[in-house]
Amino acid sequence: MNFDVIGIGNAMVDVISPAPDTFLDQMGITKGIMQLIERDRAELLYASMSDRVEAPGGSVANTLAGIGELGLQTAFIGKVKDDALGRFYADSLAKAGTAFPLPPQDVDLPTSRSMIFVSPDGERSMNTYLGAGADISSADVPDVFGTGLLFLEGYLFDKDEGKTAFSEAATKMKTAGGRSAITISDPFCAERHRADFKRLIAEDMDIAIGNDAEWMTLYETDDLDAALRQAAEVCEIVACTRSGDAVWVQQGSQRFTADVTPVTPVDATGAGDQFAAGFLYGVSTGAALDVAAAMGVMCAAEVIGHIGPRPQANMLAAFKTAGLV
Repeated sequence: MNFDVIGIGNAMVDVISPAPDTFLDQMGITKGIMQLIERDRAELLYASMSDRVEAPGGSVANTLAGIGELGLQTAFIGKVKDDALGRFYADSLAKAGTAFPLPPQDVDLPTSRSMIFVSPDGERSMNTYLGAGADISSADVPDVFGTGLLFLEGYLFDKDEGKTAFSEAATKMKTAGGRSAITISDPFCAERHRADFKRLIAEDMDIAIGNDAEWMTLYETDDLDAALRQAAEVCEIVACTRSGDAVWVQQGSQRFTADVTPVTPVDATGAGDQFAAGFLYGVSTGAALDVAAAMGVMCAAEVIGHIGPRPQANMLAAFKTAGLV
């Protein structure tokens, strides 16, 4: 089967709970960012959560769920242990219509999970135990490549095996006639892996997505315009979200924009993931880049209006109402 979009990422079970700022202070949680934690810390935070909502997550998997809801054929390659959370993850993706070609594995580490605390202002603080999902390598990647789009996440760039898997997958995708895209994921990813990120974007990627902090961190400048122009010199399509400001998409010397209507978020979890879903849907279906960016903005706005990182509304109908399709 030729999938429209194939993702490789950390198969992560999201565990979401409301939490006041005082709780974050008590537990030593830095508000608004993703922190990597060890297994014992993960168990402590999990036990401290009230009104937990568990859902199959991971940045790229969330994006693929959004793309699948829009009607494209998707597959997600992620590594889970054959444990309760891993089986839950695989079953959930299958029920949602996303193929999961790598079945749960007999491995030592438990399935990855992220404890996400949502503050009253909608900001989310992620505490991520990488687990089995971070150990993906080229040997784990089945040959499902075709003429569609391959989407990768920066979070998996922490290990050399992941870097190799990404480059090899992108090469296979290009050979099959497809294109490759990456999301930078987090400023710390850009900081820790700057040279590898820049090389991957320049040599292997056709599309790169990040927010303003990620792009400026990657290119070591406080001039966002300069950072995007540097990226666009080596990558065909460069997209940048800017919180409540208009989205910028750079293609060569041309700048496309999509306005954002600021809203107070209920839960910011998944905003970047769903922007990527709308944007990549637009790119995959041949939309103009300003239209694709507007699709991304609409998907992000929808997901921050409710708890959880995946869409609840019919976004394809919303696109039609807005005249985007």
